[in-house]
Amino acid sequence: YLFNYLIIYLFNYLIIYYLFYIGTHMGAYTVYRALAIAQSRMESEHRPDFTNTAPSIKIGPFPSWSKIVSLDPWGAEVCNVFKPQFDKGVDIRPTIAITKAHINIPELKEQIKEGKLQVDGKIIVNASGDILVTKAAIDPVWYLPGVCQRLGIDEVFLRRTLFEQTGGMFPELVTRFDLKVFLPPIGGVTVYIFGDLDALTNPDKLLAVRVHDECNGSDVFGSDICTCRPYLVHGCEVCIQTAQEGGAGCIIYLRKEGRALGEVVKYLVYNARKRQEGGDSAAKYFERTRCVAGVEDARLQSLMPDVLHWLGITRIDRFVSMSNDKFSAVSEAGIEVRQRLAIPDEMIPADAHVEINAKIAKGYFTPGAVPDSKDLQNCVGRTYD
Repeated sequence: YLFNYLIIYLFNYLIIYYLFYIGTHMGAYTVYRALAIAQSRMESEHRPDFTNTAPSIKIGPFPSWSKIVSLDPWGAEVCNVFKPQFDKGVDIRPTIAITKAHINIPELKEQIKEGKLQVDGKIIVNASGDILVTKAAIDPVWYLPGVCQRLGIDEVFLRRTLFEQTGGMFPELVTRFDLKVFLPPIGGVTVYIFGDLDALTNPDKLLAVRVHDECNGSDVFGSDICTCRPYLVHGCEVCIQTAQEGGAGCIIYLRKEGRALGEVVKYLVYNARKRQEGGDSAAKYFERTRCVAGVEDARLQSLMPDVLHWLGITRIDRFVSMSNDKFSAVSEAGIEVRQRLAIPDEMIPADAHVEINAKIAKGYFTPGAVPDSKDLQNCVGRTYD
């Protein structure tokens, strides 16, 4: 009995005094790892073999890395940067992976057939619509003092709020103020790069960027209640065209489903919008979200520019986004935006006019007229019947 107690005491001592960060690698996927271990499908002490997993290209370092607070800029290079520690058996995991791939998007394939996009054998590699990209997956790594400074929040208050809102999942947030790094259990970022990587940082080359927040219903399944997939496709189109002009294009895809409120909340809001008196109106678009979720938007764009800093981007020639929040965050991060591109009118689905008109009235960029209160009242979406 005493021996077992001693083992447990020593284990807890090591856990408490030799932690270097709060949280776990893999974020929300940690739960699936735990299930695999609980079902004896995986060894709890499994150590990854990183042979041949090195990045397909090297990114950085850049001076802008000093501004980063929400990801580890060295996350793709840990096997090299920490080789002495690896050789001693220290378990260090990458938080970034970089690879190359072909993507094929049906709408872009149609544009190739129509001659709007050209097969060049380098970016669009064939008439079947295969497009060569470099892509990177990034897990979040928060440096808490830096995050607090970026957001203008007291660190003690943020730690307490994170502790409470995660159901006490991470007690070290309020007991270990010496631990400054937090691996939050949230989705990360995927980056798709079109064209020459060096053009991302070359001021003499054109650069197109779309920052896109996840929308499973539209992006994957083509729901027509919003502009997400059409705008994403348009962003890819602009990125390809810019890359074929000798520059580069970049899609930043962030896992912030339903304005970071989640898909369940989003669908509840859809129901509330469709069933309200007078129907789905642009005049009440944001009000319905606020009534259900308590906030119009939880996407926290202030941290978003860190991925641009990681890529070394200091200017964007073609910013394929109408969002005033994204534009402000990028500009405040010291990245120059030279041109903003709205979604073409012909790409807006019929039932998405409620969304886009409400957003333009709220401050979204538009090259056209801003709808007034009467326009918003008259802009009504499809009913369930």
